[in-house]
Amino acid sequence: MSRIAISTPGRSWAGLGALALLSAITTCGPSGDATEDGAAQGAATLPSETAQIPPDQEVRTADPYARGYTDDDFPRVQELAPGVFSYEQLRTAGEERFTTVSMFVVTGDGVLVADGQGSVEETRRLVQTIGGITDQPIRHVVIASDHGDHTAGNTAFPTDAAFYAHPTSEQNLARSAAQPNRPSDAPPVVMPTVLVEDRLELDLGEKQIEILFLGRAHTGGDLVVYLPEEKVLFMSEAYLHRVFPAMRSAYPTEWVAMLERAQAMDVDTYVPGHGFVDASPVLEAELEVYRQAVEQVVAEATRLHGMGLTLEEALEQVDFGVLETWSLRDSQGA
Repeated sequence: MSRIAISTPGRSWAGLGALALLSAITTCGPSGDATEDGAAQGAATLPSETAQIPPDQEVRTADPYARGYTDDDFPRVQELAPGVFSYEQLRTAGEERFTTVSMFVVTGDGVLVADGQGSVEETRRLVQTIGGITDQPIRHVVIASDHGDHTAGNTAFPTDAAFYAHPTSEQNLARSAAQPNRPSDAPPVVMPTVLVEDRLELDLGEKQIEILFLGRAHTGGDLVVYLPEEKVLFMSEAYLHRVFPAMRSAYPTEWVAMLERAQAMDVDTYVPGHGFVDASPVLEAELEVYRQAVEQVVAEATRLHGMGLTLEEALEQVDFGVLETWSLRDSQGA
C-alpha cells in the first residue's frame, strides 16, 4: 500500500441534528459515514440569508428525456481535449433518469480512468468503449467517489491496474465490504492500492495528470483529477450538474469551500460526476450555480433549525427555491 503526502483536516456539519435530514434523505449512491466531530474549523461561513439564484436564469436540466435524448443515445462519449474523454451513462433513481459520468485519459503509457460506473455490466461497457478508442491498456483507476454508483463495477477493470483513493474512501469501502447484511451476490469491493491524502502527480507518456484532494465535500474522501496542460478538472460527485445536492455523507460548509478552491484553479472544463457534460463555458457557469445551490441548502436548513421546528414541521415549510426543479429533489431534498 502506497501513501502519498499529508491529509487535509476538516470538520463535519455538526450542530444541525436531525434537520440535516432535510437535505440528506438519500445519496446518489451508498453513503460513507460522515462523523460529527465538532464545530466547523476553517469551513465556509454560513450565509445569514438564503443564497439566491436568479429566478430568470436560463433553466437547464439533468433529465435526458427533457433534453430530447433517448436510451439509444447512451453511453455518450465526448473528447474534451486530445486524448481526454468524458463518458456519460444513464442511471435510474426511483422514477427519474439522469447520467453518471466517468472520464478517461489515453496516454502513451496506458489509460487512466476517473470513476467507474454503478454495476459490473456498465463498467464493462465503459471498458469496452475505451477498447474501441485505443489499444492502450487501462493501468490507472481513480476512485474519486467511493459511492457504489461509481465503484460497484470496479471488478470489470484489469486486476493489475493501480487503484487510487483517499484514506477516508478506503475506510468507507472497507466498511461497505464488511457489512453483515451485504448481499451474497454483490460484486467484491475493490480496495485502493495507492492512497492519496493531498496530491499525487503522474507523468504518463506525454500527459501530466494530478490527483488532488481539495477538501471534504460529498463523501469526505472526494478526489479530483486535473490535467494542467489541457485545463480539464474532473470533479466527480463534488459537482452534480443540476442534480439536487445529496448531503447524507457530506460536509456541506466544507463542500462550499472545496468548490471555491476548484473555481480558483486554472481550468477551462469542469467535469461533473452526475448531470450532462455540456460546453465548457456552460459547465463553468453551472459550477457557480451549484456552489450557490449547496450554500442555499445549508442556509435553508439552518434557518429552519433556528426556528425551533420539529423535523416534520420543517419538512412542511422547507423551500429551496429554484432548486425545487432539479433532478432528485424529491428523494434528496425531502
